[in-house]
Amino acid sequence: MSQFERLTIDDIARLAKVSRTTASMVLNGYAERYRISKATVERVLQVAAEHHFSPSQSARALRSRRSHTIGLVIPDLTNSAHSALAQAVETQCRERGYQMMMVTSDEDPTLETECIAHLVARQVDGVIVVPCATDPQHYQKWLKRLPLVFVDRTVEGLAVPSVITDATGIVADLIGEALAAGAREVVYFGGQPDVSASRDRLAGYAQALAAHDLPLRNELVFQRDYQRDSGYLMMQQWFAAHGRYPEVLFVGAITLLEGVLAFLNQQHQLTQAPARLLTFDDHQLLDCLPLSIDAIVQDSTALARESLSRVLGLLEGVSDAGSTRVAARIHYRSPRTV
Repeated sequence: MSQFERLTIDDIARLAKVSRTTASMVLNGYAERYRISKATVERVLQVAAEHHFSPSQSARALRSRRSHTIGLVIPDLTNSAHSALAQAVETQCRERGYQMMMVTSDEDPTLETECIAHLVARQVDGVIVVPCATDPQHYQKWLKRLPLVFVDRTVEGLAVPSVITDATGIVADLIGEALAAGAREVVYFGGQPDVSASRDRLAGYAQALAAHDLPLRNELVFQRDYQRDSGYLMMQQWFAAHGRYPEVLFVGAITLLEGVLAFLNQQHQLTQAPARLLTFDDHQLLDCLPLSIDAIVQDSTALARESLSRVLGLLEGVSDAGSTRVAARIHYRSPRTV
């Protein structure tokens, strides 16, 4: 038996000495419509306030067919880019009178399906997903159930609105600046090659090389997944094979950078490193390191705003919410040549 007491609207009605219907009308804002006396309204509201009571959201959802809850599925909450996105979505949901319910998929398509099913069972009004699957059939069954929007990544062959960072151009700009400064060896560490975000970032790498008449050398491209351990392993493998660090290293996510830094710290206490270290995604802690790491900064607020607007638009019957790309910027920490 639980030690906690859960009050119901019946309890508030009993304590206020009114009917259940009257208590419900007052607490749901219908007192004026049904001409309930001011004294009765004040008595019900006072009892509710004294007992910290709020009307059941589930009951409201049954009446209105809206839960005013938006679901968010992200792969990994320890990824600071995803946690920043989640914070931005939660803030903007609250500003619009919605609550956010979040689950994590751990980059596992099977678990992701369970996560979405859990949100649907909770009667969320729509779902924003950072997809980890690449098969469009994986998401097809949800399209007739509720509004679905992809953020950060997209899935080809599926008519789902997506909001992603315009990564290719900004990656090309960052790597291109290093090449313009004279670098000729740029190693690429990335995540799952079949994920849209990985393709966009690798395309930016290739674009920068082509702009400086350099070929894309497969031996300089390493891709695993976006886990911290993968960053560590790729750096470990490179160092074991070459006995040195690359001239320039670009890592495709902050989680991979964490693994790279772990290896650099373990081996040389950060006293040795690539001559230039570049990363997709930024973090304030990078300002505290002895290494100057240039980072691409995603606009989490804009990603959240655009994805939430599309979910709510679909909820209101907008037939084509459309997809969009959000601009990013570069945070330079290394000295730049003019």
